[in-house]
Amino acid sequence: MSGLVLRLAGPLQSWGEHSVFAQRDSLRFPTRSGLIGLLACAEGLPRGAPLARYDALRFTVRIDRPGVRMVDFHTIGGGMPKGVPRPDGTQRPGGPNAMVTRRQYLADAVFTVAVEGPTDRLAEIAEALRNPRWHPYLGRRSCPPDQPLLLRADVADPVGELHTRVPVARRLREQEPPEAEFVVEDHPDAAGAVTEVADVPLSFNRYDRRYRTRTVSIVSRSLPKELFVTGERFWERLVVYMEEER
Repeated sequence: MSGLVLRLAGPLQSWGEHSVFAQRDSLRFPTRSGLIGLLACAEGLPRGAPLARYDALRFTVRIDRPGVRMVDFHTIGGGMPKGVPRPDGTQRPGGPNAMVTRRQYLADAVFTVAVEGPTDRLAEIAEALRNPRWHPYLGRRSCPPDQPLLLRADVADPVGELHTRVPVARRLREQEPPEAEFVVEDHPDAAGAVTEVADVPLSFNRYDRRYRTRTVSIVSRSLPKELFVTGERFWERLVVYMEEER
């Protein structure tokens, strides 16, 4: 077993769990389905292809910056004389009325993710992230990631790296403890919240998307104070961390 360390940052992210056409939500942390979708994009996996190749992967998410929740308001079809057509060309009921959708996003959020799994499988994923077949995105195609996306590959203890070595892009306020929230797939006694999320993908088929639930815990962990840096110092520290792989 080995691991990867990823950095998920960009102007917008959206990690939906119960999204339907009219209401598209976002959790406040990356979902397992969203992370697998990002990796599947990089590897060029067709929609509807089996997802068993990702079953052995384990994700631990560190919330560096939670971002600001935004709601994007859309109307569709208001100028069409017969309303909004379906993808197959037939007409939706309701005449010429516009359809209203609301889509949630996280603005200016940053997450660092440890990916654990079989060494040979992670080597394939790392190569795909360096040379993606299709452009990866942060939950939705309209949310491209900032670079760098892959910080380190072939890491012996990626979760330990999140606790001790990877810099956090956040300035601590006066008297603020040096802590970060972690989203983990087990049940630590110190968990501040435990919840079930329907984010384990069974199929990404366009007409047969299916998911099952899993239990995740959110726990605050103390980190070394020197990890919290911003501006040029953050990028300098991040480059030093990445170059240690070479």
